[in-house]
Amino acid sequence: MINASLKELSAALTGGQLSSVELTRLFLERIGKLNPALNAFITVDAEQSLAMARVADARIAKGEGGPLTGIPVAHKDIFCTEGWLTTCGSKMLSNFVSPYDATVIEHFKTAGAVTLGKTNMDEFAMGSSNETSFYGPVKNPWHPAAVPGGSSGGSAAAVAARLAPAATGTDTGGSIRQPAALCGLTGLKPTYGLVSRYGMIAFASSLDQAGPMAKSAEDCALLLNVMAGFDARDSTSLARPAEDYARDLAQPLAGLRIGLPKEFFAEGLSSDVARAVDAAIAEYRKLGAVTVDVSLPNMRLAVPAYYVIAPAEASSNLSRFDGARYGWRAPQYGDLADMYCQSRAQGFGAEVKRRILIGTYVLSHGYYDAYYLQAQRIRRLIAQDFVAAFRECDLIMGPTTPTVAFDLGDKAGDPVQMYLSDIYTIAVNLAGLPGLSLPCGAGAKGLPVGLQIIGNYFSEARMLNAAHRYQQTTDWHRRSPTL
Repeated sequence: MINASLKELSAALTGGQLSSVELTRLFLERIGKLNPALNAFITVDAEQSLAMARVADARIAKGEGGPLTGIPVAHKDIFCTEGWLTTCGSKMLSNFVSPYDATVIEHFKTAGAVTLGKTNMDEFAMGSSNETSFYGPVKNPWHPAAVPGGSSGGSAAAVAARLAPAATGTDTGGSIRQPAALCGLTGLKPTYGLVSRYGMIAFASSLDQAGPMAKSAEDCALLLNVMAGFDARDSTSLARPAEDYARDLAQPLAGLRIGLPKEFFAEGLSSDVARAVDAAIAEYRKLGAVTVDVSLPNMRLAVPAYYVIAPAEASSNLSRFDGARYGWRAPQYGDLADMYCQSRAQGFGAEVKRRILIGTYVLSHGYYDAYYLQAQRIRRLIAQDFVAAFRECDLIMGPTTPTVAFDLGDKAGDPVQMYLSDIYTIAVNLAGLPGLSLPCGAGAKGLPVGLQIIGNYFSEARMLNAAHRYQQTTDWHRRSPTL
């Protein structure tokens, strides 16, 4: 059961081979046994989870179940979840029990899914390795001395270690795709605005997007069917007709044009990752796809632009916390020095402090035009590069990360090297495009390698189709770590 797909689990529940209570207990037992070593979960509440499972079993017995009814799902601890501790990986929220549900959580409840627990994450989603959490680092199930990626590292580790069948994550600069790559999962960052951000504690509001993390593209399609949808409570939510993201999974890939940006295969890409990605692209050619060379000339500016825009939005968000909603008093930050003192008093970790300082600096008088507005201009150029590339191809492919998972502590003292671990993912967020990572091989120390698929706006079904057809002919997504 722990390796079963969501469709297989749903069939077993509907057919009476097992109950949601039994399935939920199975995963709770695995969490109890393995989580102390992995630190993937911050909060587990067996009583609440089993109560939800009993309700799901009753729905199934009445013939009222859906594809996810009774299936346990872990949620990144960035989503407000009524009656559950919601910490965002921060000391600041270590005693905050949310009084309401984020829209994503509401959708899963409506579908009848069981909340299995809240997963660990970089504090306020600010990190690429899950080492900035107040609750301690998450370990990569494939190699406990390595990072799982971040900021959704807890969700990635939980699914990779089979502590959960699936999980939610959020992606601001790669925080779904990068940990999915490092932990051997499929993870999807949807088009900006496709999934509601209401109740998702913001890092950078123009970049954040929730998405699914699971073993396969088929599983991600079923999860996205539940997560997507217009929400009037979120001003960034897009009103679009409902889609079935699993509808095209079986479509052949003959004639599919895959764009290969030369910037993705330049200096900085490790040879083991390059080999795995090249082999994956060769497999796509066997499936009938054709490859074309494209260019994203401004991608080299994505990291510096991101690390101006994201901290600026983060400092703005963190200075205007809604105490009535999130449960703490919001300080009104003044000048830079005062803000730093306030952040220390509030208990922010070092990485959050660093980004607040950067954000406040670039928004301050005399620097706004020189830094923030310039970064926004670069952002527009990056989006235009993608528009031009998609005139030549249907999907863009390349590595998700430049290396396999690095060891805990290796980059903690070098923020620039840490930031560069997201070099292939950040441009997608700046442009608001959808991006997906799927496992495509093994690199150094047998650690997973991720292939990134980037689509045009609202092309999630096509991306999932491409990922699914690849997974029908390979078994990388079926491999799991030996714990």
